Amino acid sequence: MLHSDDSDELKAKRICYGCVGESYLSQEIHRTGDEAECSYCEETAQCWTVEDLADRLETAFEHHFIRTSDQPTAWQQSLLSDRESDYEWERDGYPVLDAIEGAAEISRQAAKDVLAILDDKHGDFDSAAMGEETEFSPDSYYEEMGPNSQVWHEEWRCFEESLKKEARFFSRTAAAHLALVFGDIDKLRTRDGRPLVVDAGPQFALNHLYRARVFQADEKLEEALCRPDLHLGSPPARLASAGRMNARGISVFYGATDAGVAIAEVRPPVGSKAAAAKFVIIRPLRLLDLTALEKVHDRGSIFDPSLKNRVERAAFLQSLGLRITRPVMPDDEAFDYLATQAIADFLATENEPRLDGIIFQSAQSKEGRNVVLFHKAARIEAMELPKGIEFNAYSGYGTEDGWETDYSVSELVPPPASLPPKEDGGVFGFLSHHESAPRWSDDFREATLRVDPTSVEVHHVDWVQVQCTIYKVHRRRSEKHDWSF
Repeated sequence: MLHSDDSDELKAKRICYGCVGESYLSQEIHRTGDEAECSYCEETAQCWTVEDLADRLETAFEHHFIRTSDQPTAWQQSLLSDRESDYEWERDGYPVLDAIEGAAEISRQAAKDVLAILDDKHGDFDSAAMGEETEFSPDSYYEEMGPNSQVWHEEWRCFEESLKKEARFFSRTAAAHLALVFGDIDKLRTRDGRPLVVDAGPQFALNHLYRARVFQADEKLEEALCRPDLHLGSPPARLASAGRMNARGISVFYGATDAGVAIAEVRPPVGSKAAAAKFVIIRPLRLLDLTALEKVHDRGSIFDPSLKNRVERAAFLQSLGLRITRPVMPDDEAFDYLATQAIADFLATENEPRLDGIIFQSAQSKEGRNVVLFHKAARIEAMELPKGIEFNAYSGYGTEDGWETDYSVSELVPPPASLPPKEDGGVFGFLSHHESAPRWSDDFREATLRVDPTSVEVHHVDWVQVQCTIYKVHRRRSEKHDWSF
């Protein structure tokens, strides 16, 4: 233990920003320190007291380091006791003096002064008399510890439970929690530099999506082939059923980056027919890529007070993508989709940055990726069609050898003479989006997607292949004993 006079003298020593190599800490000393003579380089500059430096190091070690055990574990002790083993135990981590010197990038003497202050602060006579090691004992060892996201996971569990049992709408607690999780998420990157928020649309790599729909009646299928913009796109609100990212009545666009994935996602039964089409993204969108979350990484100085919370948040986000997209059994969808529906609403309307949709891993295809576009970005541009056009859809034709499947759509356009002249002098034109919609329509969303009619395909579902992990059931028989007395 230091004498009080020695302790006061040591704490009053000064260290300038130039004697601290760690960038964040050096800049903070330069910004907040007092001009004085440095006790180590004897230059006059902005300085902190060594006590202030020790306090910052103590906090940094509390958040990012752990003192390792000074005794071998039971397993290690058994190896040491084994005469045939050549195992030699070494304590994990680094000597505390080396850890302090390396963390702050200060001289050996400055590190010794900091350690003396911290040892004096945490040590006591009883522990010293019993030979017990305390925090910052000169013989202690420290190692960096990984982030602990347990608190984030517990808060997320409470968030899910509150939606199910307490407040499903207008929950300020839920909104505040989602703001902590997703706020400024566009500033985060993965370890290999990938952004979590990606751009989609014209001139970007992700410029189209595929969407599929199951049909069990040929009449409905033919309608869809004639007008894929109306029947293969987002459903109208009155027909929008609840899904992973939307509540019932809220129309969103569920698509996939591949036609095969789109077919798999609608889970068509054997004997049904599924129609798929390509939708071109016609305006810029910003999408949260959940597939990148598992590699999200946040970094900074251990002396930055915000780092601990940021790295714990990143550790939580690494598992959140799988949590959001995990398969849900049909009987559990009503409750288990509540959290993801709330997330979608929040990201679309409240979060900063505002987002247009989410990219997530397909639950039906191992390598597939799905994209959900929120309601505000789910409007399909109406096909440009001449006025008075009529459609006929065909599924094939008969031959001597039987029925030949061959899907086609014919478009019958009336002759120009049969159409009244337009006010602008034209004889007939193409329907604009607004002209094709009812005059009372209150849908003022900007169109986001344009269907490619030439991309439409019909898939006849002949069989479904299921990939399984097989577990053997073992059975054993033994004689029953009566152990009663």
